[in-house]
Amino acid sequence: MRDWLSNATEKIERLERQLNMRPTHEPESAHQPEPAHDGEVSAGEHSGEHGSKHAGPAGGEKSRPTMEQLKERKARSRQRVENAGEIMTLSMGPQHPSMHGVYRAELDLDGEVIVAARPEIGNLHRGVEKLAEQLTYHQVIPLTDRLDYLSGFAMNHGYCEAVEKLMGLEVPARGRYIRTLASEMCRVANHILWLGVHIMDLGTQTFFCICFRDREYVLDLFEMLTGARLTHSFARIGGVAKDLPDDFGRRCREVIDFLPKRVAEYERIIKNNRIYYKRAKGVGIFTSEDCFAWRVTGPTLRSAGVARDLRKDEPYAAYAEVDFDVAVEYNADVYDRFLIRMKEIRESCKIIRQCLDNMPDGPFVAKDAAHTLPLKRDVMRDSAAMIQDFEQVFRGPRVPKGEVYVATEAPKGEMGVYVRSDGGPRPQRVHFATPSFYHAQAVPPLIEGEMISDVVAIFASIDVVLGDTDR
Repeated sequence: MRDWLSNATEKIERLERQLNMRPTHEPESAHQPEPAHDGEVSAGEHSGEHGSKHAGPAGGEKSRPTMEQLKERKARSRQRVENAGEIMTLSMGPQHPSMHGVYRAELDLDGEVIVAARPEIGNLHRGVEKLAEQLTYHQVIPLTDRLDYLSGFAMNHGYCEAVEKLMGLEVPARGRYIRTLASEMCRVANHILWLGVHIMDLGTQTFFCICFRDREYVLDLFEMLTGARLTHSFARIGGVAKDLPDDFGRRCREVIDFLPKRVAEYERIIKNNRIYYKRAKGVGIFTSEDCFAWRVTGPTLRSAGVARDLRKDEPYAAYAEVDFDVAVEYNADVYDRFLIRMKEIRESCKIIRQCLDNMPDGPFVAKDAAHTLPLKRDVMRDSAAMIQDFEQVFRGPRVPKGEVYVATEAPKGEMGVYVRSDGGPRPQRVHFATPSFYHAQAVPPLIEGEMISDVVAIFASIDVVLGDTDR
């Protein structure tokens, strides 16, 4: 009996030491100041500009951590197991409700500390890249939005940008603006769903229902614009499938006026939640050096202080013509990944509003009989359009021989598309470098040394979808 009490006391003391090893820069109280009402935020809090100070969680300004400080916090927050006792191997997933999709991680545990992790992603066997080699360039588009099915249009968009570069095809201004608008709607829907699922993984069902309801407003707009709510297949080589419908502008403005207020409410709920603060602050630290080593991009990289955003650094579509800030945080933990996505929702609403205000007139798809599909309304009344439709659908476009790689900023990170052509109507090789694939393989360095109870929060914070991981 005494031995049992001694072991229990030792475990409790060990847990207390681990809690005390958390970064000490945050305050003891988890109560945070409420953000400005109606989605209005201060420039210092939500600007992507680089300054010398960073607003701390308690509202006071804190010095931005250096790389050495981040490494020290990371070392303090993780337990180093040198003389491990009895190692227990545990399979987490694919049936585990918090393993998003059919992801499986085989964990070696010393008590509740993760000693090693071995991820497994090969449970889908989708074969999208091989299927693409058997289809014409137009027919590949419906496959792409089944990759990251929560950000379907972003997948469509990245593929079309690559093929257009290979063809030397220029997209009309109106088509570029509609693509930008739809991409940012996609980003908003993705981040809202991510937030609901992330909080639900930590044990709160109600907040998931709130986020799911708010995401429906964005999906209603997608249904109005594309006719589908999830897998849109809306992008076309040379532009988009159709123009903005009547009354779309008014309804879209109502949603983007409403969402920043909703984000402020999300932040009031989450920042003032002591449980979330303890489970997210200083947990899962992944520095910019770690991100570079494991090719981690998107919100996770920007939460480590790197203002890398392809919409700014390598503009495509209409991003060079709109004004927005790159969301950046500096503590590289689960909490900052939440802050990054809330900032990005606000910036996306700004971009959508600018697209609606500055939407140019003119065609929304390039008029190129050799490479693009004609408008359906023209096919039924014009013989030349009918011939063009027949050629593109049954034979496919003739693409110059060559190869190209194009990267776009998808909601989860950098979405790269490689296409090689042999001069025929079908691609010789297609490869998608999707963000979830690289984020999923970075799970071991993210969680080794952490407690098993933190795996759920850390894994959710990097936003992995298995559809674009096992391709």
